[in-house]
Amino acid sequence: MFYKRIKLFLGVVFCILSGTAAAQDRVEPGQYILAGVDVTGKLTYNEQTVVQFTGLEKGQRINVPGEEISNAIKKLWKLGLFNNIEFYASEIKGDSIYLELNVNELPKLSDVKMQGLRKSKIETLIKDTELTKGKYVNENLITNTRNYIENKYKKDGYYNTKVAINVIPDSANTVKMVVNIDRGKKVKVSKIKFEGNTMLTDSKLRSAMKNTKQKSFMNPLRIFKSSKYIKDKYKEDLGSIVDKYKEKGYRDARVTSDTVIYNPKKNTVAINIAIEEGRKYYFGDIKFIGNTVYTNQYLKQVLGIKKGEVYDGILLQKRIADQTKPDGEDLTNLYQNNGYLFSNINAVEVRTENDTIDFEIRIVEGPIAYLNKITVVGNDKTNDRVIYRELLTRPGQKWNKEDVVSTVRQLGSLGYFDAETIRPDIKNPSPETGTVDIEWNVTERGSSQIELQGGYGGGGFIGTLGLSFNNFSLRNIFNKDAYKPIPMGDGQKLSLRAQGSTYFQTYSLSFTEPWLGGKKPIQLFSSLSHSNQYLYNFQTRDVDRSQSFTISSVTLGLAKRLSGFYDRITISHAMTFQYYNLNNYNTGLFTFGNGSSRNLAYTLEVTRDSRGSPIFPTSGSIVSVSAKMTLPYSLFNNIDYANLGSQDEYKLRDSNGNYLKNIGTDDNPVYQVTHDPALAAADRSKVDQKKFNWLEYYKIKMKADWYTKIYGKLVLRTLGEFGFLGAYNSNRGVVPFERFFVGGDGLANYSLDGREVIQLRGYPNQALSSINGGTVYNKFSLELRYPITLKPQASIYVLTFLEAGNSYDSFQQYNPFALKRSAGFGLRVFMPAFGLLGIDFGNGFDPLPGSTQKNGWETHFIIGQQF
Repeated sequence: MFYKRIKLFLGVVFCILSGTAAAQDRVEPGQYILAGVDVTGKLTYNEQTVVQFTGLEKGQRINVPGEEISNAIKKLWKLGLFNNIEFYASEIKGDSIYLELNVNELPKLSDVKMQGLRKSKIETLIKDTELTKGKYVNENLITNTRNYIENKYKKDGYYNTKVAINVIPDSANTVKMVVNIDRGKKVKVSKIKFEGNTMLTDSKLRSAMKNTKQKSFMNPLRIFKSSKYIKDKYKEDLGSIVDKYKEKGYRDARVTSDTVIYNPKKNTVAINIAIEEGRKYYFGDIKFIGNTVYTNQYLKQVLGIKKGEVYDGILLQKRIADQTKPDGEDLTNLYQNNGYLFSNINAVEVRTENDTIDFEIRIVEGPIAYLNKITVVGNDKTNDRVIYRELLTRPGQKWNKEDVVSTVRQLGSLGYFDAETIRPDIKNPSPETGTVDIEWNVTERGSSQIELQGGYGGGGFIGTLGLSFNNFSLRNIFNKDAYKPIPMGDGQKLSLRAQGSTYFQTYSLSFTEPWLGGKKPIQLFSSLSHSNQYLYNFQTRDVDRSQSFTISSVTLGLAKRLSGFYDRITISHAMTFQYYNLNNYNTGLFTFGNGSSRNLAYTLEVTRDSRGSPIFPTSGSIVSVSAKMTLPYSLFNNIDYANLGSQDEYKLRDSNGNYLKNIGTDDNPVYQVTHDPALAAADRSKVDQKKFNWLEYYKIKMKADWYTKIYGKLVLRTLGEFGFLGAYNSNRGVVPFERFFVGGDGLANYSLDGREVIQLRGYPNQALSSINGGTVYNKFSLELRYPITLKPQASIYVLTFLEAGNSYDSFQQYNPFALKRSAGFGLRVFMPAFGLLGIDFGNGFDPLPGSTQKNGWETHFIIGQQF
């Protein structure tokens, strides 16, 4: 504690050097001319600066005593820099007076130590309380620090938190602060009792109390809401009880009394709540007053409440203006989506007779509002035009709240900004001029990612290096001043990735321009990739580079985002060419070991994405349907695939079923009977080379992914997906490429044959498909997510899941109910520099193909997946 005092003592000693003793007289009250002010005491400030703080000036007339000195003291105290201020009269000459100002500067904080909490919590608490080195220490700082910490933990249920703060002098004018925190134990709610309730049961009323729960023997841990007692939240819950009655028609219901009894021995509280329910009411006539834009009939249809229905005050308010849904289907949004920003709608009870209440919905429509200035702040890296082109709010347009809400989602989905902090500030609304300004506030988040990993997989060490620049600027690539560290800000995406081991290497490069030409949301995307694989002996770990398999591919596509009513729908078109080259690669993966295959395919995909954030969406969905197809070559290449193996140039057996060997040439074959199946197999590879020279197939995929906020921050993800690979010509059959492999973490790693890896946790990678992959698959998933933090530096959330899925070798074997099931839990961490990282622990309830025992627990590491 600091002892503070203010002392104004004006005295002067007159020494008469006439051989007599000194005499001391009091200063006579009156007006003087200030001849000077000397500053003494403990301080680090310049003396002249302190005098300027007082407002006193040399030569001014001051009254002693008077307001001038009193005001000077007040000004110094307001600075909050001193703990002692004293004025003295040091000398008087005639009508001139010399003053001495003695001040002691407040000590500064040199160090702070907190005790009683974990290190991580202490660091956060020091930051929150702003106890920084060099800060002036006074009683106000100590009191505010103590109150902040106590209130913080009381809000978390530590109702008996005690904080003791000691200040220890460190040097001449610095102090150390020691903060001892004793949170105590959380105060639990042992019992909640109700009195006077007959129409609603105790359990229903307890369920209405969202934040105050009593201990339960059936659920002692309470996963989602503990039984802690927080006073402020408890008061809110009393209001929730009344709202529950209003929903059931009891308009006059009220809490007549509530008692909270604390038990110090058990550190619990018992709550008794007395209720007066009143009678049940019903809606009577509902009339609309003041509406000219919409008819009464249409407004009644939107309101959705009919005469004779049970009175529900909460529902009535939501139908007028739903505060929980910014894009709710209510009367206020009906007007605001049509330009009437200044409209005002209120429901007024006009008549109550017996149990029936008549209402008037009074509407003040006001003038139509038009957007004036649209500005964006907070974008330090992203160029303004990249943001403005995404805005649905343009100067001169009629105000439309739905466009504002959609713009929030659109900006969040870009991935350049923190979706949680995007905010439209409505500025300068003027009913007189019918205009309004919008200032969009955004917070940049890191949009470049690096992937660097190494580990053992597939029998050897695998290293990966990936770079992804999600807000790239190609036009500044030759501008050296734009490298900070790379050209950024134009919303383009550039990705480079290399992966390799002793027996394979893959390289890929992709580029995306989201606004081709800069005027319309037409996305151009392209990619190049190349893969090399050599024959690898998993037992001896030898690599045979004389046996190899390579894939080179190029993709070019366009995607257009529709506008207007369909603004969340994107239609994309892509052409892909892949060249497969096999050199003595007889592994059983393909039906031929020498030769090549070509894959020229067109992909059409329709996607509707209504999520607000790709990292942690809390609402909306993403639904996609795609079709990938090649030309039906078998319709016009004049090859008889049913008898391909019996044609002269590809004959394998004679009419008696004997194997044949070609002792001639491919152009002039001469066959003789052989008993060596290997020679026939070699000829067979020529047949398959002919069959798969140009791949022929079609692939259909559907995926639906929903996100629903079910309670507080708890989000439910519901996922369903299906895929089918088919053939135009049954005699030609389904290609050995482009197949589905189900099971594991869903990471494809080095996929060489166009395969698609489907995540199904709780099972080994790709273990639920045959060695050649499935032609049909389906999968269903339920996932509960809860965020730990959604800050721009890192988004962290935990999850628990239920999954089921399977793959099938043919459509004839397809059974949507023959699924492999699993459940588990996991953690996700999204850091802008590294993308999404995670770990899952899944328990497979069913046996793997060929096994009879359930699979059990599997651990999966997730790297790079966004959704």
